[in-house]
Amino acid sequence: MEYTTYLSAEELSEHLGDPSWAIFDCRFSLEEPSQGYQEYLKTHIPGASYVNLNLDLSGEVIEGKTGRHPLPEVQVFIEKLSDWGINHQTQVIAYDDRGGAIAARLWWMLRWMGHERAAVLNGGWSAWEKSGYPTEVKESSKGRGQFKPEVHPEYLVNLQFVDQIRLGPNFLLIDARAPERFWGLEEPIDPIAGHIPGAISAPFSENLDQDGFFLSDDLLRERYHNLLGDYPSDKTVLYCGSGVTSIHNIISMVRAGYEMPKLYVGSWSEWITDPNRPIGPQDNSKEKV
Repeated sequence: MEYTTYLSAEELSEHLGDPSWAIFDCRFSLEEPSQGYQEYLKTHIPGASYVNLNLDLSGEVIEGKTGRHPLPEVQVFIEKLSDWGINHQTQVIAYDDRGGAIAARLWWMLRWMGHERAAVLNGGWSAWEKSGYPTEVKESSKGRGQFKPEVHPEYLVNLQFVDQIRLGPNFLLIDARAPERFWGLEEPIDPIAGHIPGAISAPFSENLDQDGFFLSDDLLRERYHNLLGDYPSDKTVLYCGSGVTSIHNIISMVRAGYEMPKLYVGSWSEWITDPNRPIGPQDNSKEKV
């Protein structure tokens, strides 16, 4: 069976040691970038390799130009995937300790490269531990693979595109950050608070239940039907603070039966690099409702 969105701890446990599977520990803290790796060294799912959001899933940050987590160059990422032992047949599993918010970045980047045989562990590290499944402390890695990409540039849009469509009727712009950040009531990460005028708020955390598992497929379908209305997924653009947690909404949409929407990877942290760009909610007279 192929897994293309997420899977349970039980399902993953049945494939430990499978040579055609590759498991990646994506635990990461924005506040303490080395914390995830230190936790990995203490204990992790057997066979898992560690992937760092800043070093492995992001490119060079250019001050005043890019967001906080720009994508790496395509060829650089292809080489990394090959080094990680991933080829066309590999079933990739990613997990974290944030409900899939970080692990989904690896899932999306593989989709971007044309590899759909990738999934996030539902419930993450917590679900694995609570289930009592085995763990290990030794670092793991697979032999080198040969990753052959089929890049999907249509999954991405840039700042100029967002600026053109944000107030028009043809596209829906969705902000995945917490409501407090969207409305500019607080901003714990970026230097300026607010949102891109024209966007609607759809916090990624609302894809999860109180135990940190994805909502049922029916509830996800209901949520995104209510959010998107008549907008098809290819007319839907998602962003967040730096192009990471917005992907949690994307994987939830795909699970709910939608095709891949578009990601503005630069997100809020890129939008605010120019002080002349408009910021909501100071002027929200044209906000979508």
